[in-house]
Amino acid sequence: MKTMLIALALVGSIAQAKVKTETINYKEGSTTLKGYLAYDDSHKEPRPGLVLVHEWMGLNDYAKRRAREMAEKGYIVLAADIYGNGMTTKSPKEAGQLAGKYKGDRALFRKRMQAALDTLKAQKGVETSKIAAMGYCFGGTGVLELARSGADIKGVISFHGGLGSPTPADAKNIKAKVLVLHGAVDPNVPPEEVAAFQKEMNDAHVDYQLIAYSDTVHAFTNPDSGNDPSKGAAYNAVSERRSIVALHDFLDEVLK
Repeated sequence: MKTMLIALALVGSIAQAKVKTETINYKEGSTTLKGYLAYDDSHKEPRPGLVLVHEWMGLNDYAKRRAREMAEKGYIVLAADIYGNGMTTKSPKEAGQLAGKYKGDRALFRKRMQAALDTLKAQKGVETSKIAAMGYCFGGTGVLELARSGADIKGVISFHGGLGSPTPADAKNIKAKVLVLHGAVDPNVPPEEVAAFQKEMNDAHVDYQLIAYSDTVHAFTNPDSGNDPSKGAAYNAVSERRSIVALHDFLDEVLK
C-alpha cells in the first residue's frame, strides 16, 4: 500500500509539472538581447539544450509557443532575440528591413547566433555536449549560419529557411549534422538556391538531409501565414505534421 501511495504521488507531481518561462537578458557587443527561456523544472538531471530562432517578425508569440512545445519534450530552450531589445513587428515592410540587415551582414548574424548559444550553455541544467539549434524562415537561415561558423553543436534544423550563402566555402567549417525542411514550391527559396545549397553541402561532405514537401510554400508551419498558397506563404497542416516528426527523429539521433 505504501509503495502504491508513493507511486501515485510521483505520478501526481509529474502531471502537475509545468513549463517555466523567463526573459533572459544577454549581450552581443553593446546590444542588449532579450531571450525567452523555457524548461520543465520537474527534470533535475542535465538535459539537452536548443537554441530556437524566430521568423522575420522577431521574437513573437509564435516563436515562444514553439519554445514551450520543445520544453515540454524535455529540452532546455532559449528562443534567441536576434534583433535586440525584444523587438518585434507586424509590418512586412519593417520585417524585411530588419531581416535584410542580418542577411546582408552574415558576420553580425553569426555573432548574434553565437551570443545565444553561449547564453544557453550557461544555463543551469543544460548538458553542454548535447546542443542543437532550430529556426523558422529567417531563423532557419540563422541556424545554418551558426553551423557555417563552425559552432560546436550537434545539429541544426531549418524550417522553411533561406538556404543561400555568400560564402559557400564556409560549409567546410560545419561540425553539426544538418536538417532542412523545405516547401517544394516555396517561391522565396527557388530551385536554383536549393541546388546551390546541395552543392555547397556535398562539396564540404556535410552530413545533411533535405526534405521537400509537395504543394507547400513558405512559412508552412505557421497558422498565421494564412491558407492561400498563391501568396507565396501559407500554412500547411500536413507538411507541418510531417516536419515535426522529422524534427524529433533528427533530435533523437543527434542528441539522445
